[in-house]
Amino acid sequence: MSYTAASQVVARQLEFFENRNVLVIGELADTFPLELTQVASAVAVFTTHYGYYRQMQRHSQIDAYFGAELTADIQCDMVLMYWPKAKAEAEYLLTMVLSKFGPGTEVCIVGENRSGVRSAEKLFQSLGSLNKYDSARRCSFYWGRCEKAPGEFTLSDWFRSYDVNVAGTALTIRSLPGVFSHGEFDRGSELLLETLPPLSGKVLDFGCGAGVIGAVMKTRNPAIDLELCDVSALAIESARETFRVNQLEATFTPTDVYAALSGPYDYLISNPPFHAGLKTFYAATETFIAEAPNYLTPNGQMIIVANSFLRYPPLIEASLGHCDTLASTNKFNIYAAKK
Repeated sequence: MSYTAASQVVARQLEFFENRNVLVIGELADTFPLELTQVASAVAVFTTHYGYYRQMQRHSQIDAYFGAELTADIQCDMVLMYWPKAKAEAEYLLTMVLSKFGPGTEVCIVGENRSGVRSAEKLFQSLGSLNKYDSARRCSFYWGRCEKAPGEFTLSDWFRSYDVNVAGTALTIRSLPGVFSHGEFDRGSELLLETLPPLSGKVLDFGCGAGVIGAVMKTRNPAIDLELCDVSALAIESARETFRVNQLEATFTPTDVYAALSGPYDYLISNPPFHAGLKTFYAATETFIAEAPNYLTPNGQMIIVANSFLRYPPLIEASLGHCDTLASTNKFNIYAAKK
């Protein structure tokens, strides 16, 4: 079994988890929680990533939970957190679980050094003591114990608001930690919105993030049947909140590419993701493009924005037969193709 470097470091410290009720959270990318079931009394996984949730659901030894917040009533005396790519998300997750399980809860934190895991001790200061116990494979492993609960966790307190005015549309955007465009607006998305034609019918905003693209599309094309999807529960919750504050309506679907989608759609619109954690990762976008014909109406159209260095035109041509460049800058291109 191949594990990430972070999991390999945790594997050196299995005695920490013996006979514990372990909750695993954070930037998970492998099946290491199954290994923990060999020594722990029970293992649960809470993830905001729909794809990872589907993967863990297949294993009866693991209790898997998905969402923006852990609301299930579970037993936990040990938290294992894989340090996420954003420090704000680490603080969000720790506050959420420790407000739920309280003082006495043991906490192990592991992550790649380049991810910023070294700030774990400072982040944990107000909650209790946290000390480094291992360092290997460019990762660090910490153990500590919660001595003071962080207080009540209220999801609404964690949204950041910012205003955008793009393509003649003024909106308030609401986003949670770890969500793409958290607190700022992406220039690629702006170019996409300025380039889009009038829309009609059923429209999908793929990889919706905080809902910026979808909210502008719905404001400018109020008659469309709009669905927003993302692999991240934090993104879905952010997009839902963005639509609520702007008095807009849509359908919101957590999914791993097309796994939970039905279609067909008249338009597939996306600023597709190409990062997973600290790594560049194209698989989801490649699948999105390759399977697009199965989810488009007979005259349906896919329109995406991409960094100019990404080689998407050949993939689009292989899927839909052709690829038009609708707009370009020195950094971004807008690609379009009809079924």
